[in-house]
Amino acid sequence: MGGHEWVSTSTPYLAASSGAPGDTWAAEAAAEGRRGSQRIVRAGEVEAPAAVAELFGVELGESVVARRRIMYLDDVPCELTDTYYPLAIAGGTGLAGTAKIPGGAVRLLAELGHIGVRVREEVTARRATGPEAERLGLAEGDPVLQLTRLTLDEADRPIQVDIMAMPPQRQRLRYEIRIG
Repeated sequence: MGGHEWVSTSTPYLAASSGAPGDTWAAEAAAEGRRGSQRIVRAGEVEAPAAVAELFGVELGESVVARRRIMYLDDVPCELTDTYYPLAIAGGTGLAGTAKIPGGAVRLLAELGHIGVRVREEVTARRATGPEAERLGLAEGDPVLQLTRLTLDEADRPIQVDIMAMPPQRQRLRYEIRIG
């Protein structure tokens, strides 16, 4: 890995942590000799955007819980992440607040009885919106990769949707698939 490129895999973000209070993103960055941090910009109930409503199978505008974060690598914004949860799962929990969650959101979901067993990810390229460009230090209209992740439980119910925007020149996504 050279320069400003970042190689990331989704796997560490899908399983509940071992109980350590640390941050998965910070640990992944530290393993590469880098510094990963995040800032929670907003959290609470919102109307489900169209893509989220579709993935959750709810009506457009139905209330969901959202957490909006800016991820930093070596103090440089590298990703915007909006995470959504069904209101019935996250309402009134730490997922609806701006405080960091000890052990992470996946661990809290597991403690609440919601364990992800299947994930579907879709990666697309598009132009950055004005606010995204500003937050990521890009020119308006520069390209971003959008990764949309849907996490489902053992009954195939959606428990989490993540929508991430990241500058492609600073990212490389790695997927390993075991067959059989």
